[in-house]
Amino acid sequence: MFTGIIAERGTVEAVHSTGRSAVITLSVPTLARDLPLGGSLAVDGCCLTAVENDGQHVTVDVMGESLDRTTIGRLAAGDTVNLERCVPAGGRLDGHVVQGHVDGVGTLVEREPLENWHRLRFSVPPALAPYIAEKGSIAVDGVSLTVTAVSPAGEAGPWFEVGLIPATLAETGLGAKELGGAVNLEVDVLAKYTARLLSFSREGVAL
Repeated sequence: MFTGIIAERGTVEAVHSTGRSAVITLSVPTLARDLPLGGSLAVDGCCLTAVENDGQHVTVDVMGESLDRTTIGRLAAGDTVNLERCVPAGGRLDGHVVQGHVDGVGTLVEREPLENWHRLRFSVPPALAPYIAEKGSIAVDGVSLTVTAVSPAGEAGPWFEVGLIPATLAETGLGAKELGGAVNLEVDVLAKYTARLLSFSREGVAL
């Protein structure tokens, strides 16, 4: 698992699409040094597996499911991405539990620069809105953030807001994200499991 604390920024070197899959090569400044083949690397919040690594460049395979449900399929050479290695056993959980399993794609619809932080509002797919709660956690392009506001239940065009401190603005891709930019969203895994359990209960299935 990951914690949503971005370790560094990487650059897309090449993208080779092969129909329902893709192979992406990334320039990884420092995280590649001890990343084993088969190791996990979160790329803009999407957990991908290293299949090649020369110590500076990492190649990952991307299957159709990831291309369909994330922004990874939109990457092109020269793009920069947020990177995080999986947390080691006994490591600090500085953010929240992030699986690297992206639930959907949102869009930046508002940005308000304030004195020492920015307020960002993102649209969210309606199916994900019930899993997002004020003061809850969400991963946006792999960045662990606290939700500061949400749209009312049932509102058409659901949204949520987050606040970004200067360090987050400077050290992740969210600082330069333009209006209309797409982002990967992963909601709290506890909310997903709770909803799944309740769905069985409503159907009268013994748990």
